[in-house]
Amino acid sequence: MSSSKIFVARLLGLDVFDPLGDRLGRLRDAVVLERGPGRRAMCVGIVVEVLGKKRVFVPMTRVQSMSSEQVIASGLVNLRRFQQRGAETLVAAQVFDRRVTFLDGSGQGVVEDIGLIRQANGDWAVDEYFVRRGTPGRGPFRRRGGNTVVVSWNEIVFGDVSEPQGAAQFIESHDELKPADFADALHEMDEKRRLEVATELQDDRLAEVLQELPDDEQVAILSSLDTERAADVLEEMDPDDAADLLSELPETQKESLLQLMEPEDAEDVRRLLEYEENTAGSMMTPVPVILPPEATVAEALASVRREEISPALAATVYVCRPPLETPTGRYLGLVHIQELLRSAPPEPVGKLVDKDLEPLSDLADVQEVSRMLATYDLTSAPVVNDEGRLVGAVTVDDVLDHLLPDDWRSHEDDAVVRPTGRTNLRSKGVKRG
Repeated sequence: MSSSKIFVARLLGLDVFDPLGDRLGRLRDAVVLERGPGRRAMCVGIVVEVLGKKRVFVPMTRVQSMSSEQVIASGLVNLRRFQQRGAETLVAAQVFDRRVTFLDGSGQGVVEDIGLIRQANGDWAVDEYFVRRGTPGRGPFRRRGGNTVVVSWNEIVFGDVSEPQGAAQFIESHDELKPADFADALHEMDEKRRLEVATELQDDRLAEVLQELPDDEQVAILSSLDTERAADVLEEMDPDDAADLLSELPETQKESLLQLMEPEDAEDVRRLLEYEENTAGSMMTPVPVILPPEATVAEALASVRREEISPALAATVYVCRPPLETPTGRYLGLVHIQELLRSAPPEPVGKLVDKDLEPLSDLADVQEVSRMLATYDLTSAPVVNDEGRLVGAVTVDDVLDHLLPDDWRSHEDDAVVRPTGRTNLRSKGVKRG
């Protein structure tokens, strides 16, 4: 049964189902429409993240039931990407963390939630605000102070709409998103809002998200940071992604950032910057899993288990003579993780080496790299220099980044999906209302 009153924060992240129990997607926000002074704002729809991480609009006329456990919608849902209209406001993205003034003269506060009430005609209206008294602090994941109160919709007034909305609440409510999904959310924002949110992220999280954004947005965000923080963020990025980003910057800015980075991190990035674009050397990571031939299977499995190793790199161990930092000693071959899992823990990895797979030259072009990965069903491939030393490994995701068009994140379909999960490839569906 649907609740007659519910707070939006309790809805965020809930699954949205059709009446038969098939999952449509996940609720990410609610859309309210302001109707002028002295009148309640109305909730006109919800924003649902569907398959492919696309966010679409579901009008409230399609919402049959809404509670703190689940949301049920019926009818056709238009799969065109949600685009906010002028009079519409996103609750989680734009109302939460907004500053308000109490009309009784008791001071100011910050909105942390809004309560919706279902009226007799079935419409959902904004009824109450959950407000924390005082003014918001600054800085990532700030500690909030002040007591909280629930007030009626007509007991507060919002501050100047041009005042930037705090970004901490948005970050907290989207903290569970994977970096690529968080990057998608940033990509859909206007530039001002994108910079506000990006600036509030902690360095390691910002580094993960930057790697998933288009080049121009990466450059804009990095350039908005002070130089020392920008260098810290670059240190948190994968060396190949940091090199790609730095290559988009003016030479003086690039060099000043490299000078501020830790020498070891800067050295890895400088080596990658020496290669021409679209070569194996320019797209590889210089820090794959590398072991000497005497290392055991147990040691190899422990190495690929490390949290910082990506799934693509964890599928392969590269065996080399010391030194084991790239460029290594003589490259001997690779061991696939399946072979490690089939072998006894004390077995030396040198006895399991696949010597038939020829490594890539660091000067190989992207077409040669992609052919090798596709031909041998690899997630990563070794890259050596002209002396036969391992200088890195190129992964399938590195290749995709170079093969996909620059604007691939903006591509979308005009499909219409039924909440039963069946897709109807039509360009027209339900209208906003």
